[in-house]
Amino acid sequence: MIAYLDYNATAPLRPEALDAMTRAVAEPGNASSVHAAGRRARRLVEEAREKVAALAAVDPRWVIFTSGGTEANNLALGGLAAGPRLVSATEHDSVLQAAPQAERLAVRPDGQIDLDALEEALRGQPAGALVSVMLANNETGVLQPMEAVVERAKAAGALVHCDAVQAAGKLPLDMVRLGVDCMTLSSHKLGGPPGVGALLCRDNLPLTPLLQGGGQERQRRPGTENLPGIAGFGAAAEAALRDLPQVGSIAGLRDSLETGAQTIAPEVRVFGAESARLANTSCLALAGMAAETQIMALDLAGVAVSAGAACSSGKVRPSHVLTAMGASAGEAASAIRVSLGWRSSTDDVDRFLAAWGDLYRRSQAA
Repeated sequence: MIAYLDYNATAPLRPEALDAMTRAVAEPGNASSVHAAGRRARRLVEEAREKVAALAAVDPRWVIFTSGGTEANNLALGGLAAGPRLVSATEHDSVLQAAPQAERLAVRPDGQIDLDALEEALRGQPAGALVSVMLANNETGVLQPMEAVVERAKAAGALVHCDAVQAAGKLPLDMVRLGVDCMTLSSHKLGGPPGVGALLCRDNLPLTPLLQGGGQERQRRPGTENLPGIAGFGAAAEAALRDLPQVGSIAGLRDSLETGAQTIAPEVRVFGAESARLANTSCLALAGMAAETQIMALDLAGVAVSAGAACSSGKVRPSHVLTAMGASAGEAASAIRVSLGWRSSTDDVDRFLAAWGDLYRRSQAA
């Protein structure tokens, strides 16, 4: 069995999600049909909607089911407001590419957004601009000061979108308290199935659908609902909310991993260590040791991690996140991400350190 340490890419499927999906697959009805089978399917969708809403402490009517976090981000960037877009330089590609003309907001070396740069960028913008800032970075785990972002955006009459894909299930979420207008979630980061996500959108906010052809999701996202996926998403959201008290133990594993890595190689850099971070995420850079080499060696040793960023084809490429934080080309090219989750153990950390330590010692002897 491998030591799976790539939860920020995809978390293992939770048994609760598998059970919910199995039950939903057996339902023959379309959730838009009015007969008994359709009503049973609709009930499963609405039960899942309530569970996903509870994860972010919002009204279930705010939940719009999508095919995943990428679609939800595109729906927010493409369907909200007609004004300018401002996005942080460390956003996920599904935000950056959804708004290629957006002004990119600088971040500090610790990975947090430069609030002065945000304020300056908002100055003179017409009302109705959209600011998109992720709550937790997928590569470094760095948490953004969303309350301060919202305060500045609202003072300028701008809307705020928050990609909370990595934060959900790893820290308590309260969309209303944060003050954001819409929020993106993804099922497979929580231990649900891939191919389903949600955009949480304030009920009174105009939203233009990206797709045409049906009245599903209150006419905000047409298309027959993915019943098994949505049911699994709901079950995973419920389980993730239940398990939030265990986050402290995951933080302990991460700290042990980082301490062990620094003992092996004192020169290793932990990106974002000086900022508030997700409890499960470590981004380690060791200049001179290519990320691809590390990933391949660890894979051969039965340890699964990822590079700081990987494109859809699976090729390793330099991280725009680390570059925006001021990392050198060598550091960005050597960064790996280790991310833990609900099934991680001390054995996983020990296996990583043993394999990574062996690789480091071989590189020093070469």
